[in-house]
Amino acid sequence: MLFSCKEKKNVNSNNESIRKEAITLRNIANENHDKQNFNTSFYQFNKSKKLFETIKDSANIGYTLTIMALIQQVNGDYYGSKETVTEALPYVKKKSVYTAAINNILGIADKELSLYDDAIVYYKTAADDFKDPIDKRGPLSNIGAVYIQQKKYDKAIALLESLLSKNFLKEKVSITDEVRILDNLGYAYFKKGMDQKGFSLMNEALQTRNKLKDTYGSIESYLHLADYYAKKDIKKSNKNALTAYNIATKLNSVDERLEALQILISNDHSAQNGKYVQKYFTLNDSIIKVRNNFKNKFAKIKYDSKKEKDENAKLRLEKAENLLSLQKDKYLRIVFVIVFVFLVILIAILIRYYKNKNRAIEFQTSYNTETRIAKKIHDELANDVFQVIAFAESQPLSTESTKENLLQKLDDIYGRVRGVSRENNKIDTGIDFTNRIKEMLSAYNTSERNIIATNLENINWEIIDDIKKITISRILQELMVNMKKHSNANLVLIKFESDQKSILINYNDNGKGSEKTKLIKNGLQNMENRMQAVKGTIDFDTEPDKGFRAKIAMPK
Repeated sequence: MLFSCKEKKNVNSNNESIRKEAITLRNIANENHDKQNFNTSFYQFNKSKKLFETIKDSANIGYTLTIMALIQQVNGDYYGSKETVTEALPYVKKKSVYTAAINNILGIADKELSLYDDAIVYYKTAADDFKDPIDKRGPLSNIGAVYIQQKKYDKAIALLESLLSKNFLKEKVSITDEVRILDNLGYAYFKKGMDQKGFSLMNEALQTRNKLKDTYGSIESYLHLADYYAKKDIKKSNKNALTAYNIATKLNSVDERLEALQILISNDHSAQNGKYVQKYFTLNDSIIKVRNNFKNKFAKIKYDSKKEKDENAKLRLEKAENLLSLQKDKYLRIVFVIVFVFLVILIAILIRYYKNKNRAIEFQTSYNTETRIAKKIHDELANDVFQVIAFAESQPLSTESTKENLLQKLDDIYGRVRGVSRENNKIDTGIDFTNRIKEMLSAYNTSERNIIATNLENINWEIIDDIKKITISRILQELMVNMKKHSNANLVLIKFESDQKSILINYNDNGKGSEKTKLIKNGLQNMENRMQAVKGTIDFDTEPDKGFRAKIAMPK
């Protein structure tokens, strides 16, 4: 007992030391982030995340991953940003400022990747997750900007005007935010063809920004006015574009410089045009090179971190194996013959036992599936069929309305029979296997729920036998059904991984979860039976308000 107490004290002391080091690294990373030392900041955030993982500090793990995703976005790595921020999801609580920030980041990434519909879904989710009406304005105004990109000017005007309504203005709203919305509203009016009203709002926004000395915000105003004058007064258009270019150059805002140069090139067809074209290509090539360097550095930092973690684990394992090997050698010389005979007998018994057990599991799984189908047909279809028969017997089928009613009832029953059939039909295990999996998962996508599957195509499915493919498909289907019935999740992440011997599938959703002791066992037991039949494992992990997780491992 005394030694045990002493060991516990040492462990707690070590954890506190790790926590202090991690927090110090995180704070230094924040300082470098504020100074725009993004490469250094990303490295330090990643290092602090590793330390927070050691002590299982979920809040700080989620925070560091979110800021790392923001840094990747600043440098144009939008795909990497989505991957990083999705990794943060299991560490944050459902519907909070953290999930709102994550969804807003996902929205920005999809907007920059021109995935406008997906961006709007993320922005709406972010707005729903914010409780404060002022906080909701950010993602909602982002939706207005996306509508303008989609040329849905009526929608943009309606949304942006609502954000400038009296109800919102009663709140303590930032004037800078209000002016940005005003400028976008004027630009939407101009794009719709209401030039005078659009110009008035854009000009008002510019004057206010200049009074507030909002230099960065004025760039957008000058670009909008340059676009406005492009077909009315080339000189004024060039003047506004040059002003935007000079301010963007001073503030080192590359994207705005490129946009200004595009307008100047489009307006000017003289010899001066060649100078602008040369500047555009030089600047564009430079930013592509810089951003690619950042992407490569970020990827290398994450790769080196994972490699170091794996190597440390490997060294610990090798050390333990060496010690164990020395002990085994000492005793195996004495009992080798006895153990050998015992193992031969044991292996023979186990082979026989597992063959019989697998047959029983396969039979039980088949029986459970048949029982489930029979119950579903009895509970959902038999009574309806009986009612249709009674309806046909009691109503005059000669009237048109009665025929239509009867056909509608039969069509409804037919659709439900097809649903039962689709859930239990033959699974394509050929070259279209991955497409069938994607189609099955996408069937559960809705405007309120997003299903994300990653690395599915990276696995060599051709070497996997059909039974295991069928098992994977059925288990994913049952997880989806379980999620739809019990979880109320709005975001599901399914990550496929592979090593030399196994296929690994990690399922995470941000649903309501439950206590492990209260898990509904029917569907979960069926999944466990399926995995045992192919010598795989499935582990479930859940807590109230912390989502549902499942880890699947299956030998190739």
